[in-house]
Amino acid sequence: MRRRTQDWRVVHQVAAWCLGYPDDELIAKLPLLRGALAEQPGSEPVDLLRGFVDTLARQDPHALQHVYVELFDLHRRQTLHLSYWRDGDTRRRGESLADFKTRLRDGTTKGDGWVVDTHGELPDHLPMVLEYAALADPEGGRRLLIENRSALELIRLALLERGSAYADVLAAVCATLPGPSARDRREALAMAQAGPPAESVGLDMLPFPTTRPGSAATMMGAR
Repeated sequence: MRRRTQDWRVVHQVAAWCLGYPDDELIAKLPLLRGALAEQPGSEPVDLLRGFVDTLARQDPHALQHVYVELFDLHRRQTLHLSYWRDGDTRRRGESLADFKTRLRDGTTKGDGWVVDTHGELPDHLPMVLEYAALADPEGGRRLLIENRSALELIRLALLERGSAYADVLAAVCATLPGPSARDRREALAMAQAGPPAESVGLDMLPFPTTRPGSAATMMGAR
């Protein structure tokens, strides 16, 4: 029997879905997400996401939507906008957003006809970056995630403090990146000062499955 090879793009795509607003479309796609994860060999990220998908399936959709808005829309403490964790509401953040936009645009020109449709979302929104890494430019997207590892860890820790199951989604994403996760906020901040870890392992480019979310920030094939 041929051994299955782990494809982190599947994890990144499923995580992008899981971090999207839990509307009827997402709930209807949960069996598809389970199927995509089932095709992957067992690993910490896959197990974490499988558990989170099961949690979504057990919850009342209206309650899920209330929780999502409370976590990510009403409080910046868990914001999914990566540059906010480094720059806050400073002038420097405008430069960071411009850099995200440029890299997402330039990366898609290397791909197979993908364009970024933000639907009005900022280009540093984590679900968009994850979907970009999964579909449009795996290497460039992975670099973006590594460079913003400290932000990912800070979001994860903030969600843990809230006792939110969404922390498992962030933990899954962090587990696909080099280096251990921060144990606390101090280590996450130290990680930000030290910069992203070096990575020498190449990506194994496998055919991506048919999982494709219709999130607030969606990669769409150019016609």
